[in-house]
Amino acid sequence: MTMKNTVLRLTLFALLTGAVATVPAMAGSAVIGSVAGSMNATVGGQSLLPNTTIFSGDSLQVRDGVAVIAVGNNSRVIFGRDTVASFLRNSNEVTVLLSQGNVSMLHPTDGAAVRVNVGDVSITPGQGFKTLGEVAMLNGSIVVTAKDGALKIEDHGETKDVAKGQTIVLSPKTADQKGGAGWGGGNDTAWHIAIIGAAGAAAVLSGIAMSRAGDANTNSLAALSAANAAESAAAAAASQAAAAAAAASAAAIASECTLDLTATGTYTSPVNLPAGSCPGNPPVN
Repeated sequence: MTMKNTVLRLTLFALLTGAVATVPAMAGSAVIGSVAGSMNATVGGQSLLPNTTIFSGDSLQVRDGVAVIAVGNNSRVIFGRDTVASFLRNSNEVTVLLSQGNVSMLHPTDGAAVRVNVGDVSITPGQGFKTLGEVAMLNGSIVVTAKDGALKIEDHGETKDVAKGQTIVLSPKTADQKGGAGWGGGNDTAWHIAIIGAAGAAAVLSGIAMSRAGDANTNSLAALSAANAAESAAAAAASQAAAAAAAASAAAIASECTLDLTATGTYTSPVNLPAGSCPGNPPVN
C-alpha cells in the first residue's frame, strides 16, 4: 500500500468518525421534547404516539383532539383541536410557531424556557414564578390569557404584560385605521389592544373550544348567551323549588289547624305550631 493511499484512507476514516460523532450532538441539540399524550394528532403526516421525540423543524397538526408535549424536565405545551404549529430550538429556549388554533403553556419556576410566536408577535412566560398561559388565534386576532403567573407580549421592541387572570385581545388595525396610534407592529402593521373581563374571556375561550367550522365570533356570542341562559334557568328552578317548599309547608300547617279545630273545637294541638299559624281566632268554649 502506497503512502498516498494510506493517507487517503486515514483521512476518510477521520472524516467518517467525526461525522458519526457529530450526529448525536446535532440531534441532541435539536430535540424539542417528547410526546406525553395525544389524540388525533400527527407530526409530518405520521400519527403521533406517546414517547415520540419531537425535533426542531417538526410540524404538528391536531384535528379533533389534543397533543401534550413535555419540554425539558417540567414544562408542558398543550395543543388544542384544529391547531397547526411547528417547532424551533436554540441554545436557550424552545419556540412554538403557531399557525392556527391554540396552545397552552405550563411553565414551572424551574421549567425549560418556552416561547410562542404568532407571526411577529411573541409571547413568553413571566420569569421567577409558575405560569399557566394560553395563546389562541381567533378570526385574525390573537387572544392571550394568563390563568396563573404572568405572560409578556412582544412585538418589534414593544412589550405588554398580561397579569394573572387577565385576557388581552390583539386585533389587527384595518387599512383606514393605520394612520392612528397603535401598539407594536412593524412597517405599516399595528395592533389594537383590548383587555376583556372574566365573562368576555369565558365567551371567547368557549368559542375557541367550539368547532372552527362556523364563525368564531358567532360561536363566542352563542357560548356567552348559552351560559347566561343556563344561569337564568338555574335561578328560576331554585326559585320554583323554594316556592314549592313554602307551599307544601303552608298546606301542612293548614291541614293541622283544620284537624285540631275539627277534633277539639280549638286550635290546640299536640304539634307546636308557630304563633299565628292558624287563620282567625280560636273559638271560645
